[in-house]
Amino acid sequence: MGRSSGSTFAARVPRRAIVGLATVAGALFLWWLATSGLRLLNPLRLPSPQEVWAAFSQISAGQGYAGATLWQHALHSLGLVARGFAVAVVTGIPLGLLMGWSRRAEALVNPIFLLLRPIPALAWIPLAIVWFGLGDTGKVFVIWLTAFVPCVINAFTGARGVDPVLIAAARTQGASTAQVIRHVVIPGAMPLMFTGLRLSLQASWTTLVAAELVGAFFGLGRVLNVAGQDIFPGMILVGMAGVAVCGAATTWLLGRVERRVINWRPAV
Repeated sequence: MGRSSGSTFAARVPRRAIVGLATVAGALFLWWLATSGLRLLNPLRLPSPQEVWAAFSQISAGQGYAGATLWQHALHSLGLVARGFAVAVVTGIPLGLLMGWSRRAEALVNPIFLLLRPIPALAWIPLAIVWFGLGDTGKVFVIWLTAFVPCVINAFTGARGVDPVLIAAARTQGASTAQVIRHVVIPGAMPLMFTGLRLSLQASWTTLVAAELVGAFFGLGRVLNVAGQDIFPGMILVGMAGVAVCGAATTWLLGRVERRVINWRPAV
């Protein structure tokens, strides 16, 4: 039974990949047909694949575009996201677990959290510029604010949703509070915690682009900003593609970490 299930799953993976590649190829063909083939769209509104490739070639070599090459812009943005996301994980998950475990901690922290939660992270950008200037610190701060909220909420929900019977059973076996939290609460909350991490990571990329649109010297957001000012649609699509690729790559890495950490969950 197990071998047949494994073979069935292995057989599905190539089929999914083929369907995905066919979908991408179809979309690219329709794009080429609408822009270069039939010329249904104005190139200033939607550039052709050839124009996007030319823009990609320009930013990938030589002096690049907007002060750096595509790889330098992408690495700079990756660094900002990594720092903001890491700080959000280190601060948000422990706070969420604490609030989920302790009613007193929830009563103390939750009122302030509820007041700050509705404020969009982008609304903090002007204040971040005032506090930290136009450097990277303000952008990391805004990314942290964006990623912090999903981390807290999902860690709180996961900890609060742990079966009380499991906690009581651990206590009857003589487990201390620290042991209960480590061996019962955290593993039980782990699936929702990783859901919050995925949401936080996606929100980090969205906020990064918005933050880099204002006062950035490097980064994919700066590419989009300069390309918009230059009315360069091909480069705009290159910048958007860079954000998409970086976001997909980091999400894939997070998924790999999740499968290693929560190795007791069935594969889907």
